[in-house]
Amino acid sequence: MDDKPTLQVVDTAAAPDPFDLASLRLSQDFAATAGVKKQLLTIPVRRPNRQDFNRVHPDPAYRADLRAIVLKDEGETYLVTPELHDALLSELIFVTMFTAINRQGVLFLWPVRLPLPDDRVIDWWVTARQAAEMAMERWIRLTANRSLGAYEITAAESLIADPVWPEQSFEELIRIAFRDRLVDRLDHAVVKRLRGL
Repeated sequence: MDDKPTLQVVDTAAAPDPFDLASLRLSQDFAATAGVKKQLLTIPVRRPNRQDFNRVHPDPAYRADLRAIVLKDEGETYLVTPELHDALLSELIFVTMFTAINRQGVLFLWPVRLPLPDDRVIDWWVTARQAAEMAMERWIRLTANRSLGAYEITAAESLIADPVWPEQSFEELIRIAFRDRLVDRLDHAVVKRLRGL
């Protein structure tokens, strides 16, 4: 018996190199061919963060005047259906809900208080509305100045590309943002809590 190993010659030119960078590189349109699309599952309802530059959607179809209940301690905003307007009037605030986005591409809904005819002018509300209107045309940052009793607005000095807005309608954005926060009946947990029940 001959136990000598046999030597085989392998033609390396015939086998492709699995580490050939030309075959491993992504194409320039890899995002389009990847077949993925970011799903919009959560939309916060809040004021802009003070360190972010933000824009507001300029299309009037992406804002609306709505009834809301705000739980300040929890930082939560609830929408209220028109049928409960009279029953919950003392708890309601009226807001313009703006569609906004920050430079990181995080979409959010920004509630800005609407003054009532018998309300005194509140500079916080006035400057927030001015900021929202300015943000329709340029990137702005909103900072609370307690000594002033109003917001300070800082516009970005350099040219920044316009944001990429979502394809969804405003109604779809509202559905996502408020899917668990719609007060549509008097036995809703938020109403019970406000009434001490």
